[in-house]
Amino acid sequence: MGFAVVIAFLSLFLLGFPVVYAILLPSIAYVVLEGLPLGLLAQRITYALDSFPLVAVPLFIFVGNLMNLSGITDRIFRFAYTLVGRIPGGLAQVNVFGSLVFSGMSGAALADIGGLGRIEIDAMKKRGFDPAFAGAVTGASATLGPIFPPSIPLIVYGSVTSVSIVQLLVAGIMPALVCTVLLMVTVFFISTLHKHPRAERRATPGEMVRAFLPALPAIVAPALMIAGMTFGIFTPTEAAAMTAVYVIVISKVVYRELTIEHLWHSAVLTARSSSAILIIVAAAALFGWILAVEQVPQTFAAALLGLSTDPLMLLIIANLIFFVAGIFLDSTTATLLLVPIIAPPLVMAGVDPVQLGIVTIFNLMLGLLTPPMGLSLFLVADIAKVSIRELLRALLPFYIPLLTTLAILTFAKDFTLWLPRLVAQ
Repeated sequence: MGFAVVIAFLSLFLLGFPVVYAILLPSIAYVVLEGLPLGLLAQRITYALDSFPLVAVPLFIFVGNLMNLSGITDRIFRFAYTLVGRIPGGLAQVNVFGSLVFSGMSGAALADIGGLGRIEIDAMKKRGFDPAFAGAVTGASATLGPIFPPSIPLIVYGSVTSVSIVQLLVAGIMPALVCTVLLMVTVFFISTLHKHPRAERRATPGEMVRAFLPALPAIVAPALMIAGMTFGIFTPTEAAAMTAVYVIVISKVVYRELTIEHLWHSAVLTARSSSAILIIVAAAALFGWILAVEQVPQTFAAALLGLSTDPLMLLIIANLIFFVAGIFLDSTTATLLLVPIIAPPLVMAGVDPVQLGIVTIFNLMLGLLTPPMGLSLFLVADIAKVSIRELLRALLPFYIPLLTTLAILTFAKDFTLWLPRLVAQ
């Protein structure tokens, strides 16, 4: 019955059913056919959502929405332009660097694209950049958000696997920084080759200070949040709440642009986005419970360990599985459905669960940039007003730094884990 439920899910998904329906309909059918009480449905769904770590998800979404509406993203953009606008590539370099700064507040790829990315693409188009190239840089740099703290996908991963969310968030810092450097180097070579525009002159120290001071309160927030979690002052969920309060305070007191309308609109957008995520969490919890009852994970674990017991080989296999999953499923659904099945045998074989978490989420983010279901592709193409074909052509060079980062995460275990180990001491 367990495998029948899986086949039913895949069939409904391939037929074009929304993911939630594709998960729920086979699950409900299983409960009915097995003669289980219908109250079980409500029980499993309620149990899944009664999770303190998941409270961080709507809070960080709220922070990203509030930043967009209260003008904080504009200040981050101006500071980034002053700092790196003179480097070959100009606004394209600003795009990458700004995404790193903004990701420290939003924690999600689509929030980065919809917030700062919209500003960056419009600015690049006005300066004469090819719209497809502007979209490609935006899509590639948006992968930084889900691995640099705070990271909504890593929070979901931690809640599913019971791995320390603090260690997962800290483990994402170095990979995000390395990926940022590699993306900026790629932009440098492409822009030098195509003679893309850049700032006419280097900013003076005074101009840098004037751009830095307005952005400072927003830039300080991620550092305070990471330090608070590292030293055990508050949990990731409490950090999300503190960040939300902090953004409200600086928007009202420092920037003086926050209005009741901003708060209300941010809350409405957050409710919509959170509902879309949490309903998948609830449905996937019921689905996962059915698979556990039918011992599907144990069967899969035996088959996976039958292929190899070498941790590195199993991690490479996991890379392929999650990359393919990321093409068809959003990161939340893929994490909730696949991680409970794939993670146990890999951890049993010796793969570090924190390293596996970073590798998993990065693969799923690459899936967002890969057709046919890449959500980032469609959002970027819509903002840049280009076809998917044009966008993919411009994206090709950026797969090199992204895949290089993934290779480092996979083969250089100590690189990923040294910072979490330092924090754990």
